[in-house]
Amino acid sequence: MSTFRTSRSGTVAATLARSRLGVPQVLFFVLAAAAPLTVVAGGASTGYAVTGTTAVPVAYLLIAVVMAVFAVGYVAMSRHVVNAGAMYSYVAHGLGRIPGIASAFVAVVAYNAMQIGLYGAFGVVAAEVLAVAGATVPWWLCALAGWALVTVLGLARVDLNGRILAGLLLAELAVIIGYSIVMVGHPVDGAAAAGLDPRQLLTPGVAAMLVGGIAGFVGVEAGTVFAEETRDPRRTVARATYLAVAIAGVCYAGSAWAMSVAAGPNDVVAQAREHGTELMFVLVGPHVGTTLVDAGRLLFLTSLFAALLAFHNTVARYLFALGRERVLPAALGRTNRRTGAPKLGSLVQSGLAVAVIVAYAATGLDPITHLFFWVTVTGGLGVLILMTVTSLAVIGYFRHDPRGESAWRRLVAPGAATGALGLILVGTVTSFGDLLGIGASPLRWWFPAGYALAALAGVGWALWLRARRPQTYRTIGWGADSGTALPVPPAPVRPPAHV
Repeated sequence: MSTFRTSRSGTVAATLARSRLGVPQVLFFVLAAAAPLTVVAGGASTGYAVTGTTAVPVAYLLIAVVMAVFAVGYVAMSRHVVNAGAMYSYVAHGLGRIPGIASAFVAVVAYNAMQIGLYGAFGVVAAEVLAVAGATVPWWLCALAGWALVTVLGLARVDLNGRILAGLLLAELAVIIGYSIVMVGHPVDGAAAAGLDPRQLLTPGVAAMLVGGIAGFVGVEAGTVFAEETRDPRRTVARATYLAVAIAGVCYAGSAWAMSVAAGPNDVVAQAREHGTELMFVLVGPHVGTTLVDAGRLLFLTSLFAALLAFHNTVARYLFALGRERVLPAALGRTNRRTGAPKLGSLVQSGLAVAVIVAYAATGLDPITHLFFWVTVTGGLGVLILMTVTSLAVIGYFRHDPRGESAWRRLVAPGAATGALGLILVGTVTSFGDLLGIGASPLRWWFPAGYALAALAGVGWALWLRARRPQTYRTIGWGADSGTALPVPPAPVRPPAHV
């Protein structure tokens, strides 16, 4: 492994809007990407149905612990490397420039897959909501409406996006907490503690639950992408990341447990298989009335939109970071003169998304199975790969210079995270066909192979840069301190309006 150190003497030439975000705003971005209500309504019920075990709540808690251990080294590195390229830049600093570019290509594919795949669910759920109101609208038209709004907001000020996500996320959390209280308040069989029995982790279905459940935490690692736009990068990202892991873990495990209480530990699996993603709404319906159930379904839609917007911002900033360092075309490194948002990165992401939506609409492929489920699960696999490699990169970064970090932060926690995430990654790849519902079909290898091809393309591109554009190659991972950054900064950003 090779490492390199950066200096702060470079010319800052292309930067995102500074000092816009505090801990709450970054927290809203990362939790919105995780989409708590989507995970609770869809992921938890699916976990019961697929695994056939009541260990879902305990499995979520275990995953939360793994993510918390991952966060220790991750946020330690964020205090020393502040770059919108996030995991790409960490890998470049910790393992070398060639692995860094390979991880950048994987990141662009993975986060685009997470974002674009969500349009399938958003379009279908929006069409169902409109159908209740008596309007018949095709899913793809609803998806395009959501795409248009995301495109506009993607070019807006990042703090405006944060305020929108804050409102949507707080409403989500209110529904999750309220529904959970209702379910726990109406237990069946009187065995409320059964779903929290740690012995359930010894059942065969838990491995599949860990593999599928890790996708529910994808997004909580994205706080570092916004580090350049925070008021205090050294503290803001760390606090937001830890809070996101804690809130997500408690929400997921608590709501999954509440479902087992309301359905009964002996019947929750059967009901999950019968009702699917409607399980939570079915369980609370008799106790809260149709109005609150319909409100929950509407917030299910806004949960998807919040995740779309959050992942769009993540992709745009990865592309911005790569453009600023001229790893990708330099135009990607420019920001909007008025808002400070990564202009071309945002537009490129929107262009990819609309192309996929149109392609799925034209071919008649199922938007839930083939777009939402297949594509987002594949995106989650890519992020899992990135987190595993990044944990290893943390060890590489601190191996020569501890930089004041304790052994727990620079070695023990990253090592444990590498091992735990690596085991989950192996389980994910080996059971990928089952996760997608395609069994032993050759398709089960096509999706993971896509990341291998992306990484190989990154390696090839890095070698070309080293041979043909050595100055660009030398400054990979430097971010705003890169000597290859754009020579002219954007015009000053207008001050925020008072609200």
